[in-house]
Amino acid sequence: MQAAYIDDFGPPDAIRHGELPPPVPGPTDVLVDTLATTVNPVDTFIRAGTWRTGVTFPFVIGRDLVGTVASVGPGATGFAVGDRVWCNSLGHEGRQGAAAERAVVPVDRLYHLPDGVRPTDAAAVLHPSATGYLALFTHGRLRPGETVLVAGAAGNVGSALVALAAEAGARVFAAARPEDEEHCQRLGATAVLDYRDPRLPERVRGLSPHGVDLIVDTSGHNDMTAAVDLLAFRGRIVLLAGLRSRPVLPVGPLYLKDGTVTGFVISRATTAELAEAARTLNRLMVAGRLRARAVEERPLSTAREAHKRLEQGELNGRRVVLLPDRLL
Repeated sequence: MQAAYIDDFGPPDAIRHGELPPPVPGPTDVLVDTLATTVNPVDTFIRAGTWRTGVTFPFVIGRDLVGTVASVGPGATGFAVGDRVWCNSLGHEGRQGAAAERAVVPVDRLYHLPDGVRPTDAAAVLHPSATGYLALFTHGRLRPGETVLVAGAAGNVGSALVALAAEAGARVFAAARPEDEEHCQRLGATAVLDYRDPRLPERVRGLSPHGVDLIVDTSGHNDMTAAVDLLAFRGRIVLLAGLRSRPVLPVGPLYLKDGTVTGFVISRATTAELAEAARTLNRLMVAGRLRARAVEERPLSTAREAHKRLEQGELNGRRVVLLPDRLL
């Protein structure tokens, strides 16, 4: 089969596209014919070896997969040949990735793709939307009527956070560029604030004098002094970006507010947590509430270029969806 893979950790130029033996599923696995995959920042961390995880070379890159079931192991129930399916947790802890014509998926990491949802549309939102769900509800414990501040609200994860929080009945303050105001409002933001405005904290306090219940910063800047100052009593901060971030944590103000700071990475989410997120993602994809702002369809053979563009900051909220060359 054709695949995008690496023989060792390295820069984007380490990615090769060529023939690899097709994967062999185990008894509780499902073999999937790939229709679409994509490129996420975590994919670049694993490819580069920045984040070490179980890898067997040659290693097929890629996290997210949308495809059709080719075969089902005897211990893998709930799926049949021809079913349209998706997974967003490949390429980690010994699992080969999704950037190939075929992939093996453990049955407890596979979900049905709802009728009417295009594979390309799904592939573009699976990772950021599941990340947003886990940040808001699993780790952020967000409840209807609470206030959430999303920094970097116009990006891929930020957009998902705004849409998911608004759909759940929260008040959403979106920190973004002024030119992204309309986009954030369409997603359901209650207020859109210029992230470069030096008076941003003052404006947030004006909108919510008692503080903010939940703060999620997708930019990775993680100004903990400003964040803790904006927290309401028993407010929460969820950290999900900023691999090299080393901010100062104002411990005194944090504990006087009964506040919490939680970090998480979706790669370590349990299968139960991922399945819970999948149910909401499927429902909102059908409703049209989870859609990427802009999508580029490219052949799988251009995976190297996609990694380069992502690392160089050229995508700016755009999603590159990679399709097996045979489908183009």
